[in-house]
Amino acid sequence: MLNDLNNSIPEKITLVHSGKDYFSRLERLILESKSEIHIQTYIFDFDATGQKIVKALKEAASRNVKIHILLDGFGSLSFPKEVIDDLSKKGIELRIFSPLFSADSLYIGRRLHHKITVSDAKIALIGGINIADKYHGTSDSLPWLDYAIEINDVNISSSLQELCRDIYFKKRIIRRKKIITFFENSITNCISILQNDWLKRKNEIFKSYINKISLAEKEIVIVSSYFLPGKKLINSLKKASQKGVQIKLILSGISDVPLARRASCHLYSKLLSYNIEIFEWKKSVLHGKAAVIDSQWTTIGSFNLNNLSSYASIEMNVGIDSESFATNYLLHLNEIINQCEKITHESFKINYNLTSKFTNWFSYWTARIIEIMVTYFPQKRFRKLY
Repeated sequence: MLNDLNNSIPEKITLVHSGKDYFSRLERLILESKSEIHIQTYIFDFDATGQKIVKALKEAASRNVKIHILLDGFGSLSFPKEVIDDLSKKGIELRIFSPLFSADSLYIGRRLHHKITVSDAKIALIGGINIADKYHGTSDSLPWLDYAIEINDVNISSSLQELCRDIYFKKRIIRRKKIITFFENSITNCISILQNDWLKRKNEIFKSYINKISLAEKEIVIVSSYFLPGKKLINSLKKASQKGVQIKLILSGISDVPLARRASCHLYSKLLSYNIEIFEWKKSVLHGKAAVIDSQWTTIGSFNLNNLSSYASIEMNVGIDSESFATNYLLHLNEIINQCEKITHESFKINYNLTSKFTNWFSYWTARIIEIMVTYFPQKRFRKLY
């Protein structure tokens, strides 16, 4: 089904699914690179999947390809130092973004959460998929459900490479110009790169969600892993529902962060009262972050609908204004919905007794307090630096 979807959309953009689809593309992109590779990701595990990517990177380095890797200090905490030293000997530059401990500070707030690979300033992979076995899948477990976009456009990819260089080499003033938007033959087919980095005054992804939801006329479908939106987004969804817009949320039925799932469940009663449909994916961990609005606008990337993504992390999404892409992606999402468990008023009452509701309530406020604490530190540093 995925191949049919990709064949029906513009060649400049391709929907990529977690699992073999993503990692075969990533490996091929590295092996076919001729001059320069940038990889910036939250998690890089040195498991079977990570080792295969490291092997490809070493092969590229042997052909004198310049390689710059930026890993988050928390998400990639387990990445072995001896491997970093070995990569350095091969001429590969690897840096850790905001290590947890430095000479003068404890970094627990701002994280590098986007997942992007750029090859030769020509091809880019952007999405929510980290480099680890759980996103690839194994012989006895499905890959986590997630998505990415492959972009084959020199204008966008060259701008993305410049951005990656700025972040890697710690340029204090990151380019404020927007990354070039690519337009197909008509104004209705375009690709834009959306960034969220509160400390750099970039809030493009969150603003796009609010704007597109407020303008929605027919249907909103959202895929969200750690769903804990603030009042502004919930109110936007409520107003859209009151206008008669059909809203479907595809949420985690299984989560790698049980507290986050319980916190999301606390919102179910309110969401159901707004006539918002809720579907839980339980075949594997849901890690995707995507939305399709009015079968026209799609966004896919690393941005979670919670305050951590809004105010603490560096995030990147692709915005696609294309009816053909959105329509075909919806066919896939409807297949996912058909495999989900629908949460209704009746099932909610049966499955969530008083004890469960208290646990959800406690989880919600615990998660909120953690968010406040974690986002406080980046803001404190922002005031100190600027």
